[in-house]
Amino acid sequence: MSQSPPAKNLVIFSRKQHSIQLLKPETTVISKRLMQLVLNCGYLFLAGFLLSNPAVADPIPKGAISQNIDVIGYSNLNERPGFKITVKKTPDQWLLYLGHFWEPGWSILDVTKPADPKVVKFIPGPKNTWTLQVDLADNKLITALEKKPEAWGGDATQGNDEGVLIWDLKDPVNPQQVGQYRTGGSGTHRDAYQGGRYMHLAAGMSGYDGNIYVVVDISDPAKPVEVSRWWIPGQNKAQGEKFAADIPGKPSLHGPPVIKGNIAFLSYGSAGMVTLDISDITKPKLISRLGFSPPFLNDIGVHTIVPDMDKKVAYVNSEAIQNQCKEALNQVSVVDISNLEKPQLISMFPLPVPPKGYFATDFCKVGGRFGPHNQNQLFHNPDVKPLGDLVYITYFNAGLRVFDVSNPRQPIEVGYFLPPQPKKRYGPVPADRLALQTEDVLVDARGYAYVTNKNQGLWILRLKELPKP
Repeated sequence: MSQSPPAKNLVIFSRKQHSIQLLKPETTVISKRLMQLVLNCGYLFLAGFLLSNPAVADPIPKGAISQNIDVIGYSNLNERPGFKITVKKTPDQWLLYLGHFWEPGWSILDVTKPADPKVVKFIPGPKNTWTLQVDLADNKLITALEKKPEAWGGDATQGNDEGVLIWDLKDPVNPQQVGQYRTGGSGTHRDAYQGGRYMHLAAGMSGYDGNIYVVVDISDPAKPVEVSRWWIPGQNKAQGEKFAADIPGKPSLHGPPVIKGNIAFLSYGSAGMVTLDISDITKPKLISRLGFSPPFLNDIGVHTIVPDMDKKVAYVNSEAIQNQCKEALNQVSVVDISNLEKPQLISMFPLPVPPKGYFATDFCKVGGRFGPHNQNQLFHNPDVKPLGDLVYITYFNAGLRVFDVSNPRQPIEVGYFLPPQPKKRYGPVPADRLALQTEDVLVDARGYAYVTNKNQGLWILRLKELPKP
């Protein structure tokens, strides 16, 4: 004859009496029903709490200073400062794809709600390798791989990967690697993929001094094929070339190459702004070269070119390299490209100055680099805000600056954003002191600006509506 196990005492917390009571076995049936009721109420309370209290967004650091720019959101990127950014709109989400400074790999952020950005995936990259640069089109993402310099934490005694990875974005949150192109040299820097068959690379090819322009066919992503290459005469050291007398410094293509029809605009560092005719993609031909160095700095005299083919101008900037302005002047300029064979400088952007009451009266005294770096670009991407009359540009320790270029001969600053000085060092740069270094900016088609920093997270901003002149 079977017997039921002795009933156990059930524990109930009495809120009214602030005490714990034991229910005796003789009240087991009632107590079980009561316990089930308590548990059900608890589940309902927990579900309601979770629905009304979703994961809290990362707190926005205090101390930012701005003019005509609102802070919308912030992500600390799980303690991985980001660098270059691109964006993709899916039917349900807005997604950012970022390369990182100090940890090799790429993050994907859901920014559908800009006030509450969420890191949804981190993809580890190869060790001892820069994974800074990204671009996308046609459901393909390309990510650059490059030898990491020792000053940036690279280890010369260890190996590294190089070239370009090609990813399929059919599942945008779970990219699948489908190919890799290798240079046989140092890898690639800021590359371009505007859709179709070709990647346009800033490539450190074996035997060359500095990066050169390389076109790669990825119609079969698993088997990328070089189509053509072009370089400044003197870069091919394997063939014993020497630079002409009018080529200063050590020219190197920074990129990204910007393709407008049959024209390629190349930001070629100390060699300046180069335009090529690529109507025959297998044989790029020089149209013109506009030098900026001297009088401007030799190192990366031209870092970025943003052509506006409607206005027939290009917005061109250098990249500051030395800390505390210990170099020749940097530049952000407007170039008339109505005659591509004879481009000419027509105006310059005003130099940013610290706001009244700022802790430094001169940005050169803040520490780190002061000068231009990246513009909002990637206009081949329909999810990026078109150029229009506004130029967004990062300025290292002067933060983000926004200029009205409705009159290209007279650019006017209409907004700025200065993040607070960073409190934690994630990497060895800037070497002189831990100082603000704003790096990249991308503005999506909704008007939200995403800004990265060397030793901070991602800021999400929005320019206020400006009064019309």
